[in-house]
Amino acid sequence: MDAFSRKAVGWAVHDKESTEYSSSLLTKICKNEGIQRNSVSLHSDNGSPMKGATMLVTMQRLGVMPSFSRPSVSNDNPFSEALFKTLKYCPQYPSKPFAMLEDAKKWVEMFIKWYNHDHLYSSISFTTPASRHNGNDKIILEKRDDIYKQAKLSNPKRWSGKTPCVRKDVV
Repeated sequence: MDAFSRKAVGWAVHDKESTEYSSSLLTKICKNEGIQRNSVSLHSDNGSPMKGATMLVTMQRLGVMPSFSRPSVSNDNPFSEALFKTLKYCPQYPSKPFAMLEDAKKWVEMFIKWYNHDHLYSSISFTTPASRHNGNDKIILEKRDDIYKQAKLSNPKRWSGKTPCVRKDVV
């Protein structure tokens, strides 16, 4: 997940945890996102797939700086925690285990598309992670601000004070 935009930039579903799978996914993300060497860090838990030799070599090769959660701290990555909470409380979250691995992959693909392109994220001024990631959030927020201003001009009695704050500088 990109911390700036909250976009899930990559995902995978496998039948087991593996440092090889993690390495492959990281390589794919760096290629797809055009990530330059020494420009990003990867924050993860202390699980073996993320700390294994294969993953560490991959990170070094890609120029990705590792960052790990503090020992025994389960909520050290608020962005990932927020994503997992959104996933768990999604109305389409399955009530039963998936029958096959392919079913799990299809469900996660559907969820990630919704999350990145339709989900209005409160901490980025109710824009989508994809719009924030590609820079379209500024246009959306400017249009929203114009709509608020026009609404206030057309019916000032409905407004007790200023129009809602539309933050264009959300981090």
